[in-house]
Amino acid sequence: MSYRIGVDVGGTFTDCVLRRPDGSLVLEKAPTTPQDQSDGVLAGLAQLATIEGLELVELLAQTRTIVHGTTTGDNALIQMKGAATGLMVTEGFRDEIEFRRCFKEDIWDPAAPPPAPIARRRVRLEVAERMTAEGDVETALNEEAVRKATVRLRNFGVTSIAVCFLHSYINADHELRAREIILEEFPDVEMVSLSHEVLPKPPEFERTSTTLVNSFVGPPIARYLERLTARLADAGFSHELLVATSAGGVATAEAAARRAVATIGSGPTGGVIAAARAGISAGLGDVVSVDMGGTSYDLCLIRGGRPEVKMDWNWRHRYCIGIPMVDIPSVGAGGGSIAWEEGGILHVGPQSAGSEPGPVCYGRGGTEPTVTDADLVLGRLDPDRFASGRLALDLDAATASLARLGSRLGLEVEATAAAAVRLVDAHMTDAIRRVLSLAGADPRRLDLVAFGGMGGLHATTQAAALGMRRVLVPSAAPGLSALGLLTADHIIDDSRGYIVPWQEADLDRLTRLAEELRIRAMAELTQAGVPDHRIRLEWSILLVYPGQTFDVAVPVDTPTDVPAAVTEFHRRNEEARLIEARAQEPILRGIRLTAVGAVDEMAAVTLEPGATPAPLGHRDMWAADGWQRQAPYYDFATLRPGSPIKGPAAVQSPFTTVIVRPGDVAELTEGGDLLIDVAADSGAL
Repeated sequence: MSYRIGVDVGGTFTDCVLRRPDGSLVLEKAPTTPQDQSDGVLAGLAQLATIEGLELVELLAQTRTIVHGTTTGDNALIQMKGAATGLMVTEGFRDEIEFRRCFKEDIWDPAAPPPAPIARRRVRLEVAERMTAEGDVETALNEEAVRKATVRLRNFGVTSIAVCFLHSYINADHELRAREIILEEFPDVEMVSLSHEVLPKPPEFERTSTTLVNSFVGPPIARYLERLTARLADAGFSHELLVATSAGGVATAEAAARRAVATIGSGPTGGVIAAARAGISAGLGDVVSVDMGGTSYDLCLIRGGRPEVKMDWNWRHRYCIGIPMVDIPSVGAGGGSIAWEEGGILHVGPQSAGSEPGPVCYGRGGTEPTVTDADLVLGRLDPDRFASGRLALDLDAATASLARLGSRLGLEVEATAAAAVRLVDAHMTDAIRRVLSLAGADPRRLDLVAFGGMGGLHATTQAAALGMRRVLVPSAAPGLSALGLLTADHIIDDSRGYIVPWQEADLDRLTRLAEELRIRAMAELTQAGVPDHRIRLEWSILLVYPGQTFDVAVPVDTPTDVPAAVTEFHRRNEEARLIEARAQEPILRGIRLTAVGAVDEMAAVTLEPGATPAPLGHRDMWAADGWQRQAPYYDFATLRPGSPIKGPAAVQSPFTTVIVRPGDVAELTEGGDLLIDVAADSGAL
């Protein structure tokens, strides 16, 4: 018997999904443990073992794959609690990271401060050296300056060093020698990040920023993964731990620790991958995926079954990260979002109760009312069946907390709860509008795929307000991100810089660069246990028009087919900008390899049609902006295709509830997911 397990650490719960050899799934949740996330991971795995009738050591001995999505890097950036980081740069480039790019989070505030610096000026040191854009040595590396700079950084308490020399992506000799010297002078340094290894391409600011972030979050991530790997090994797991990346794939723990910046924002990517597959399985077209958990609300536009991957312009927690990342905007809205009053006005979020203490109804010490408490008071959650009854929700405590808030607003308890739900729904709906308007997408032509523990509670309201006609809630919605990690391919995205007018490209040099990329990628995929027959190599040539800043990656069959790439580059430019620019000759900036180790496909589930089961019971619940008296509620696990449920109703499972509004019709698909036809709303677009 061989199991596979996906683990996603969220702000409130750590989700664990186990795939049995027969393809069936088991979902469990454990409270996230912020002080040491590995505690929550091991607790979730222990719960899976209990369900299987095994000891943890027995379960892990029979497990061949664990894929982990971690928020360690995000937390380090959000809280600015990464490693003490220094920066070593080419002489004259000390303050480039302060100049930044033309990006400001609040364009209407001229006094908005810059982000907190990862490396203050006193630990940003210059070294005499310089490479030309062709890779020739213009100024030799001053090795004594590197030694002095290293000693100074060590004396300042720096534990991690980023090295970013000019044009090192063409010729890395100076950066490589600098690392040797740093390790000689400072053997206890936690990490040395070289820019040509983190982001081997221009522009300079993006490369510097990305390398700094890697040095800042790298040590916490490396320590965490080392600790988790050791604990898993002690508990009986003998295979390679895989870690989710921000590009939508997975990497070995060793590779993730080395290029830690690639794990930032990686947690939600698993859910997006699974949502895309669920949409295809249900026969939907382009969709918007929304993940409402306890702390955040993450959304993604998925076209043609694939989410958009942004190459260069990724800003996370006020720092630019120039590596490929699935574009998943996020707002502070979730089940743990706190409802609060200021000046007689109700606000919801972005502050969250998180996992500690959590919503008031969890009984873990929370005192401020949250969205979860409001949903409970409005009858949208079942207090006795939450988490299979392991966590009884305290309705009285939730009611009391909302009563205290309502007294400051001059509202009754139920009106306060309803106002909080309306407000958080408005925040989330507006977030979808912003994303779609920037993409030029019409929500009326899209469907909604909702997941996360709270997604199904609020999705139909949002869809109706946007004019969407269908909502899909996957059967594994509460742990869809963890499930998506099991279906994520092993992806290595690497590139090599080579700047030259495209007509002057040396094909032999391109061939050598491509071979370097191929050998490195194949070695890492082999280490991860990916067989050759499941590996595919996808090549791109990086091109820009003269004067442009950011590369365009043009897919090609072979890395030397430059003429074909140029023709496609012109065509894409004309299609995107409606401007013909074929008189301009593009500049070749390098080649890129995306090596994909395809995961083995999960067995498809096909359910036979059946009769509508009897409801578990009836209760008053708030839906469609009003009370629905004695509405039925059903067990998700007992539903079968071919038996629609008409709203108002609720469909619940141990970790989530789906609200079916009056006029909505919900029916199970053959794959076991819940598809809801949404009734028109007078407030729709």
